[in-house]
Amino acid sequence: MDLKKVSAKDSAEKKKRMMCIELKKEIIEKHDQGVRVVDLAKQYERSTSTICTILKQKKLIQATTPAKGVKIISKQRTSIHENMEKLLMVWLTEKQLAGDTVTKAIICEKARAIYTDLLQQTPGTSMDEALGEPFKASRGWFENFKKRTGIHSVVRHGEAASVDIKEGDINELIEEH
Repeated sequence: MDLKKVSAKDSAEKKKRMMCIELKKEIIEKHDQGVRVVDLAKQYERSTSTICTILKQKKLIQATTPAKGVKIISKQRTSIHENMEKLLMVWLTEKQLAGDTVTKAIICEKARAIYTDLLQQTPGTSMDEALGEPFKASRGWFENFKKRTGIHSVVRHGEAASVDIKEGDINELIEEH
């Protein structure tokens, strides 16, 4: 039995290609206008199963409004995550305008507090229902948040400034936006 050699071209073709949220919404819109799945697969050079998966997630994709700078969503994020990041950006902007020192630890702590408050204010959700586990504001999340928002110039290293995280502050931000 001969072993088949896998060329660089073959392995490159099998690499997972991500699709931006706008493209997914465009596919859904065309399908709603009557374009067949097979034709969409040919047009976008994707498999029919990929197109069908997008169509199955139609409601979730259409309800997704990505945060500033987000073009590709590799796993579906809840609207609570999106709202938390938007409110966190408002808070960061206010801190920056006030000239306050903001560190990674402070940002992560504030993100967890905002997320918890949003989760409590959203009817029908609990901590356990939020993607199976609570939001951790991990190093990976923080690095991706910095890339999405471009906050690298805001985060300063050094002694952390004391920050009061009050529920009233978050409620004010939610009402403003």
